[in-house]
Amino acid sequence: MEKKRLTLKNGETYAYLEQGMGDKTVLLIHGNLSSSVYYKPLFERFPDSIRVIAPDLRGFGDTSYQNPFNSLKELATDLQLLLSELKIDKAVLVGWSLGGGVAMEFAARYPKSTEKLVLINSTTHKGYPIFKKDQNNAPILTEGYHSKEDMAKDPIQVKPILEALATENAFFMSYIYDLTIYSNQKPSPEDAKLYISETLKQRCLVDADYALACLNMSDMNNLYTKGDNTINNIHTDVLMFWGNLDKTVPEYMVLDNLKAIPHAKYVKFEDCGHSPLVDKPDELALEILKFIA
Repeated sequence: MEKKRLTLKNGETYAYLEQGMGDKTVLLIHGNLSSSVYYKPLFERFPDSIRVIAPDLRGFGDTSYQNPFNSLKELATDLQLLLSELKIDKAVLVGWSLGGGVAMEFAARYPKSTEKLVLINSTTHKGYPIFKKDQNNAPILTEGYHSKEDMAKDPIQVKPILEALATENAFFMSYIYDLTIYSNQKPSPEDAKLYISETLKQRCLVDADYALACLNMSDMNNLYTKGDNTINNIHTDVLMFWGNLDKTVPEYMVLDNLKAIPHAKYVKFEDCGHSPLVDKPDELALEILKFIA
């Protein structure tokens, strides 16, 4: 899978995969600890009559990391700049996990550029918090971190991952994926090796974790930020997926999104973990193609 590169007006050089031609464009937005390459199952199943673009977000994969970011809004703006450079007026947005948060921010901020919205095991629009830990490393559910520097020291969810990325520890990262993502099927050994090699390129983990925690498109406060209620700016058709074996995103987060976007359609996969891309690729591709047709 050979990536193309394009420098945006903000100075970031975005790497992206592209396939197909046609009037309809699908923009695939990956999650945390991943890259565009994780969408390989959809590239293999989408027809060439649809233009498919999957970028590596800023600080992920092979995209540059000139400037740190504090919010998913900044990544959404990157994607708008990317579409502008590619002369794409409107796209169907598909966001997986963290990518779902980026996709919701994009749809709320750039409605004219959003044809439809697909959320795959997405974070809630109210943010994905990382709680402070007590002396026994148990989460304190009423306390968040006040800065990225403090969050980087989190002994369970952040610091071990930072160390694994710094040392390119593929074994540990594969263990984390097996523990939290692949709760049903696993990719082929060749694909698993490819995916983890992409994960180990990430340089923005603390930015991404902090931006996820600060995400708040609701009308109430979370532990990190005051809500801006921009979820009400999403008026396009929305399709949501979730797998009943997901250990990363609990169903209440998906139901939060469904409640906030009442015109959305919800598809719940059985025997499926956090990655329907691995567990249910045929069904996932078929549902998305039906939705965007």
